[in-house]
Amino acid sequence: MNETNCPLNPDIQTGEELSAQQTRDTNETNIRAYAKLMRELDLTALEFTESGRLSRMERACGVSAAAPSPMLGAVPVEEAPQTAGGPCVSSPLVGVFYAAPAENAPPFVKVGDRVKRGDTLCIIEAMKLMNEIPAEQDGVVAEICVENGQVVDYGTVLFRMEG
Repeated sequence: MNETNCPLNPDIQTGEELSAQQTRDTNETNIRAYAKLMRELDLTALEFTESGRLSRMERACGVSAAAPSPMLGAVPVEEAPQTAGGPCVSSPLVGVFYAAPAENAPPFVKVGDRVKRGDTLCIIEAMKLMNEIPAEQDGVVAEICVENGQVVDYGTVLFRMEG
C-alpha cells in the first residue's frame, strides 16, 4: 500500500495524510482545552507557544452573539424596575463606565441635572468600542451609582433617576 488514501475506503487516510490529520486533531484538542481553561479562569485572552509557533486566543465575555456596531453609537438601555428612589438605568453590556467623553472633559451628567429622552448619560467601552448610553425618559439624575473607569456587568445599575 502506498502513501495515499486506502483503495477500499477512500475516507481512510494513510501515511503522511494521516499524520497531517492527527496534527489537526491534536491542534483542535489543544484549542478546545485552552478554551475550556479560559472559561474556567474567566480569561479574555491567552497567548501560548506550541511547536515553536506563538498563538493567541481571545473571547468576548458577557457579550451577546450579535456583534456590536463597529462605530460609536447609542445602545438601547433597559430601564430597571422603579425603586423608592425612582427608575434606574442599568448597563446593557459588560464594559468600562466613563462619565465623560474624554479624560479632561466635563461629565455628560451630574447629580441634579435634568435630562431628556435621548440625552447621553455616559459611555460604556466594550471591546474597544465606545457605546453611548442614552436616557430612556425625561427626568433628573438622582444618583450616579458607579465610579468613572469602573468595570460594569450587564444589568449593573448606573444611575437612579427621579420623575
